[in-house]
Amino acid sequence: MIIAAAFQASPQQSPLPGGDSARGARLYKRVCAACHSLEANRVGPMHRGVVGRPVASVEGFRYSAALSAQSFVWDEITLNKWLENPPGMVPGTAMGIRVRLAKDRADIIAYLRQEAGQPAP
Repeated sequence: MIIAAAFQASPQQSPLPGGDSARGARLYKRVCAACHSLEANRVGPMHRGVVGRPVASVEGFRYSAALSAQSFVWDEITLNKWLENPPGMVPGTAMGIRVRLAKDRADIIAYLRQEAGQPAP
């Protein structure tokens, strides 16, 4: 199953409420850091530069077959959808943690953008 363009947003539109990167850093530490790091592959792949990166493309990380079969780019829409319900977006993925609140997802995405040196859209 390929998800591709269905989750892509135009650069002029942001599907998320404005994110607070400082709050996102705290959420990232609490929710994501058990499995992920900005700089190194752990249980999950590294996150530095994830915004704008093709799915399943981090060198040295072994992705699930389900995620490896995808062909989309991580942008605000795909990250939001992913954080909301990873197995709903890509059935068979190993990622099972969900971030239920839209504001929390927006804040985490704002933090990931900031850490990559990317301005908010």
